[in-house]
Amino acid sequence: MEWYRVGRLVNTHGIKGEVRVLATTDFPEERFAPEEKVYCFLDSKQPKELTISHCRRHKTFYLLQFDEASTFTEVEGLKGHDLWIREEQLHDLDEGEFYYHEIRGLRVITADGQAIGTIRDIIETGANDVWVVKRSEPGKKDVLLPYIDDVVKKIDLEENTVVVELLEGLMDE
Repeated sequence: MEWYRVGRLVNTHGIKGEVRVLATTDFPEERFAPEEKVYCFLDSKQPKELTISHCRRHKTFYLLQFDEASTFTEVEGLKGHDLWIREEQLHDLDEGEFYYHEIRGLRVITADGQAIGTIRDIIETGANDVWVVKRSEPGKKDVLLPYIDDVVKKIDLEENTVVVELLEGLMDE
């Protein structure tokens, strides 16, 4: 069974059993909706199932409450752990849509075959996602690629590549 990380419990919030979650999922409103299940691996290989009872957005975090851990004392032990979902909780996407876990790790090349690097992270900006590309050349700064049609020309999951057209200034040192 495959597991997919959807967030990190970074801290507690207040005294009513809320936790601050830094989302690492592409669909936080869906993943953290009331009645949804997430899983937390504490100190064992068996995950603790958590049912979300409440979710609200607060700055860059999502504040969650769980049915199974509803007091400050109960959620204190969850701090610092990741939240996961099972593979069967993923839903089908439309053509041309991708999950973050499918994009991370792809090799980035230009249309003429120049290797740029590997996508290591995705930043949500509101307007469009920005892909953080770890450069192939040692000592070079990461490249921040906007996920827009002018830049991203082709995503090929079978070949594990993304073909891009670099706009002026994207690879300035």
